[in-house]
Amino acid sequence: MPGPFVVGVDLGGTNIVVGVVSVDGATQLPVRSEPTRPEQGAEAVTDRMCRMIDTVIAEARVATGVDRDAFVGIGVGAPGPLDRERGIVIVAPNLRWFDYPLAREMRLRTGLDVTLDNDANCATMGEWWLGAARGARHVVGLTIGTGIGGGLILDGALYHGSSDVAGEIGHTTIDANGRRCACGNYGCLEAYASGSAIAERAREALSGNEHSQLREMAGGDLARITAQLVYEASAAGDPVAREVVRDTAKFLGIGIATLLNIFNPEVVVLAGGVTQAGAALFDPIRAEVRRRAFKPAWEAARIVPGSLPGTAGVVGAVATFLQQRSAS
Repeated sequence: MPGPFVVGVDLGGTNIVVGVVSVDGATQLPVRSEPTRPEQGAEAVTDRMCRMIDTVIAEARVATGVDRDAFVGIGVGAPGPLDRERGIVIVAPNLRWFDYPLAREMRLRTGLDVTLDNDANCATMGEWWLGAARGARHVVGLTIGTGIGGGLILDGALYHGSSDVAGEIGHTTIDANGRRCACGNYGCLEAYASGSAIAERAREALSGNEHSQLREMAGGDLARITAQLVYEASAAGDPVAREVVRDTAKFLGIGIATLLNIFNPEVVVLAGGVTQAGAALFDPIRAEVRRRAFKPAWEAARIVPGSLPGTAGVVGAVATFLQQRSAS
């Protein structure tokens, strides 16, 4: 009989994803996803998460024949900053949450043990435990979506730093006099290479009368351009989109080269929508890293796309639960 199991929750500003994974990682059951609807408030979102947890537990019991006591806890990945020890979301701007005791509220509703960690940390942990970075001891993870998150696994353990903010890779500076970032700083990697920044740079490139398939794919409405559309237009041979993707690779290569020189990882794994760009993005990223990082650092590192699209956060939330509980 499989088990025991942990429930993983990936809480985002747009969607909540919930799934069940056995503690040995051998059994992963189908996940459920629902809109977050943060405008309804923290209590309503927490209620929805806990209903989803009850549903996936019930489905897992039917699929495996186990009792409810086979489910030993819940790992949650949430945007931060966080107070992991107390299970509090300190600030989550996309959710409009401030000092919300998420772990306590979920524990009261479910009766299960709950741990909390940063969502980007969880995505990195997922790729390390069961994905593209499996088997490595030193891993740097980047999650590229609306923003850029990051996670650091050093000597086989997730590294949080002295105040739980280690891994904020998106807010490393690549241009001291560069674009203003949503964090208030200038020249952050996120301001150049996040999904929203990719779309914005494409709109800027089309602000004149340039002919572009990308413009046509957006129906003539530049506001409809997304990073995904840029990747698709680039793959179709559009020169404007290709230039945007090449520049994105350069910016990411600059950031990754710095990380290689600091942490000397075995694997750098990029997760999120960026993985859909394929070789058109990853080949020039690797070339830029070779130009900038010390040779022993880039020779030792694999730069790869994540292999758990849509589930890395759930799998990693389970992994962080297991790691936190083994350390306590």
